[in-house]
Amino acid sequence: MIELPSRLEGKQFQLHDLERQLKPMGYVIGGGWDYDHGYFDYKIADHVGYQFLRVPFQAVDGQLDSHGTTVELGRPFLLAHKYQRGIDDFADVGNAGAAFNQFAEPQDPDATVPEPYISVGKALVQELERRLLD
Repeated sequence: MIELPSRLEGKQFQLHDLERQLKPMGYVIGGGWDYDHGYFDYKIADHVGYQFLRVPFQAVDGQLDSHGTTVELGRPFLLAHKYQRGIDDFADVGNAGAAFNQFAEPQDPDATVPEPYISVGKALVQELERRLLD
């Protein structure tokens, strides 16, 4: 995991407004959400696993499944997961393979982020700052 300091940290937004702005840019709410916190994920690549930018958020009022919830953004970070050998060797076989492979645990859930993706992550954070703050 590589943290990427950002002007977004501590800024508050309506969750619905954030989703409306970020989803067209390729962000999704990651599967690790709970009623009081979650993550916007942007998949950067899937090279020997997958690399993504994750933007954490915390509910300030209400719960994430409630209309009008305000959230506060945390520090974005890059994360890489390395697939298990053998289980995900055929991960690129399409939707049928994905249906089985989605349940496989990563071999290394905190793998090293390859250097080229660090620059990509920084650029993505800058793009988010421009979109949400300027």
